Parts: sequence; structure tokens; C-alpha cells
Amino acid sequence: MGIRALVFGGMVISAAVSAASVQAQEFQLNWGHYLPNGPFAEVEQGFADAVEERTEGRVKINIVFAGGLGAGNELLTLTSRGAIDMGAIVPGYFADQLLFAKALQVPFIFDSPEEAIEVANYSFKEIPAFAEELKALNVRRLFHQPLGSYYTVGPSDDCKTLEGLKGKKIRTFGSDIPKMMTAVGAVPVSVGPGDQYEALERGTLDYGYVNLGHIEAYRLVEPGPYMCGASLAMVGHMIVINEDVWQSMPGDIQAIIEEEAARSQDRYVEWVIANEAGAAERLTAAGGTIIPIGDDYLAAWKAATPDLLQQWVEELDSRGRGEDAAVVAAKWRELTAD
Repeated sequence: MGIRALVFGGMVISAAVSAASVQAQEFQLNWGHYLPNGPFAEVEQGFADAVEERTEGRVKINIVFAGGLGAGNELLTLTSRGAIDMGAIVPGYFADQLLFAKALQVPFIFDSPEEAIEVANYSFKEIPAFAEELKALNVRRLFHQPLGSYYTVGPSDDCKTLEGLKGKKIRTFGSDIPKMMTAVGAVPVSVGPGDQYEALERGTLDYGYVNLGHIEAYRLVEPGPYMCGASLAMVGHMIVINEDVWQSMPGDIQAIIEEEAARSQDRYVEWVIANEAGAAERLTAAGGTIIPIGDDYLAAWKAATPDLLQQWVEELDSRGRGEDAAVVAAKWRELTAD
């Protein structure tokens, strides 16, 4: 074989390798996340890794944490427009666009993280308004982050009674959680989760408000050794993918992503339950005092608070979606009935 033939043969081999390489990775998906990387992203990173493994590298999901691809209040718009492929979306940040999804963060509907996720899964599968809302925004839900139940956390044990919350500055967010605080005479203060430590230290907050896992992660037990709860269960962010990107994928890849999303949803609930239990033990060992609130305490708090689910129905009625919202509320009351 002459030199020319060898060179030509080498070019063919090189081209074949390049073609195989291109074929091996068909989709590079950039996923924007507002949270920093850490234990709370473990299940989501596991989802990305499982998809890459099961597709044999045809799909590579790159999660960019801590707002590297956009702030939390930008990620839905960026994913909708295709500027990024996937996003971790907090419904409360997009209250005017996610009229139905945001209801999953209304207080006093769910009794546990598991129940909140069960209702979310049912809603996106069985109630058309939820999927249609996302379709209009050009995104598709894959799964939800479950959140551990919320506790007040602060330097005194006044939180052990509702009377003790009166006049206290308590961390809130969104549009509905402030209402549950004002209903018992507390003063809602909008503070980011990572800013609660400094706010408690300086006294601009009397109590933080977050789940035990985040109390541990943000070391809030240091300025706030007393934790009272749990008083709130809801879902967290949802992971969505751009619809155009989704439709560009072959059916076998779509099936793998859907299967891994379902598995990740189940694992996420298990992870949150285990993490909250472990966090409770570690916080107690670190000198914290967890004060369980009784059924009477929680019932009195609910009774003092307006029916926030009905208020949501009335809000959507003013936007011409009252009939759909009423269907949702009725079904949710049925699903969550004791």
C-alpha cells in the first residue's frame, strides 16, 4: 500500500471517528439553576447522570448552579424562549404566568411533602389547565422538588404559642405566606433563604421560616436555636424543559427522560424525608431545640387564616379562569380530605 493510500485511509478513519463522536452526543442540554450546588441538588444531578448513562452519552445535561445562566426570576423566560434548554422554576417567582402551578405553594392545603407531590403529579397528569399553562409557555414539566415542612426558627421559644408570634418579624416570600403570618399578628418580612442568618443576627428578623434541612445548611441554629413546627407543607421548584428541544428528540430518548424523571421524583421524596429526619438529629446535637406544635395550635392558625385556596379561585375568576380554578380547588379538597 502506497503512502497516498495510507493517508487516504487515515482520513477515512479520522472522519469515521469524528462522525461517531458527533453521533455519540446528539443533545447538549444546558440547565439553569438558581440554587448553589450541594446536597439539595443530589437527586437532580443524579437525574442528569442517569439520562446520560442510559442514552450512552447521546444526551449530556449540564446543570449550571447559583444563577450562572440566569437569576431565579429569569429562568422561566429563558427556558421558554430557548435561550437555555432546561430550568429549575419557582412558581411563586412567576405568579402572573403560572396561575395554576403557583397554587401548589398556597399554605394550609397539604399536610406533608409526600401529599404535596402526589397532588402535583395528579394535577399535571389529570387536570388539563396545568399542562396547558406550561404548553402556552413552551415548556414541559419533568418533575418537582419536594420541600421539607417549614418551621419558625429564632432566638426565643415564643414561637411555641400563637400568641408568641404576635408582633414578631417573620421571614416570608411570595404572596400567600405573608397572609398566614398577618392572620396571627406577625409581621411578614421578605428575606431570601440565604440572608436569614444575618437578619436573625442583626434582629431585622425575629424568626426565619424554612425547613429543617435548610436550617442546618444555612447554620440558622447558631442565631436561632429554637425551632417550632411544622406549620407548612408545599412543593418547591419544578424542573422544566423547552418544548421545542423536547420535540426535537427521538422517541427513545424522550422515553428515557420521562422514566428517569419519574424515578427521580420518587427518590426526591424519599431523600427529603430522610434528610429532614437526619437534620433534626444533627440540629438537636448542635444545641438546637425543636418544639413540635400540636394539632390544636395548627388548627387555630388555619382557622385564623382566610381560605387561601378560595382566594386563589377568586383571583383566577377575575382573570377569566374561575371555572377551571374551581374544578382544581374541589379536586384538591377531595384529595387532601382526612
